[in-house]
Amino acid sequence: MNAATKLGAYVLGLAVVFGGALGVGNAVGEVAPAPAPAKSGHGTTHSAPAAGGHAETTATAQDNTPGGLQVSEDGYTLNPLTTVKPGEPTDFRFTVTGPDGRPVTDYQVEHDKKLHFIVVSRDLGTFQHVHPDMAADGVWSVKLTLEDPGAYRAFADFAPVGGSGLTLGADLLVAGDYQPRSLPQAARTATVDGYTVSLAGDLVPGQASKLTLSVSKDGRPVTDLQRYLGAYGHLVALRAGDLAYLHVHPEESVKAGPEITFYAEVPSGGDYRLFLDFQHDGKVRTADFTAQAGNGQPKPTAEPSASPSHGDHSH
Repeated sequence: MNAATKLGAYVLGLAVVFGGALGVGNAVGEVAPAPAPAKSGHGTTHSAPAAGGHAETTATAQDNTPGGLQVSEDGYTLNPLTTVKPGEPTDFRFTVTGPDGRPVTDYQVEHDKKLHFIVVSRDLGTFQHVHPDMAADGVWSVKLTLEDPGAYRAFADFAPVGGSGLTLGADLLVAGDYQPRSLPQAARTATVDGYTVSLAGDLVPGQASKLTLSVSKDGRPVTDLQRYLGAYGHLVALRAGDLAYLHVHPEESVKAGPEITFYAEVPSGGDYRLFLDFQHDGKVRTADFTAQAGNGQPKPTAEPSASPSHGDHSH
């Protein structure tokens, strides 16, 4: 990688170009091949369910461009209000303003929350999925700690009352000496807090790809996963290089593990980072993978990779 780069808040310009991404969530357990997505209005692309499942992701129906690509879309704008210093817990505040220029206060509840807030470092080494609280005036706040200086991307995933689902993205710049890290190598297993998560399935550009993640501890399958935000697991995928965003949820299942199955459709070949949130023994943990899609790239190895520091889950 390059030598250390000096990154100062307020002075560094960052060019951001996003690519497209579609995600199809599916039920845990036995599934049938996922059908092609059917466009439904603007903002959210829905796919017909496979074997009782349903799919949901944010994307414009007109051009298949995903949410998270821009800070403003359809008149809604993500407005960070707080500067973050490295290693300091911060009461991070932001608003989402609507077409009338005022902070939005009415949101639909999706996956048990009115808004999901995700923060990742631009080198995709750290990941946080948090859930802020909203005041009556529409100002959101959440405790956020970004340990290292550098460039981060924040995503607000929400659906305003009467509107379609959106994912808006904004850059957060943390001042200090910044040393970017290399993307972890592609692997089939990841370890976190004594748990091992195995990934089966491959990403294939342009078609629904079945991904099954299996959770074990001390060599034994975990069959008593706990519901987290209404599901046994939540998956976020980001494309390396531009952070194209994909967020997928599984559907209801009578099986609480060890397998959690998703369908994901990626827009291109290349490297992707996958972040799986799962809950067991009352704690949410995140297992992460690097996966490669298409274009004749080598398959991930079976070697385990230790999870980087993701920060706390605040819900």
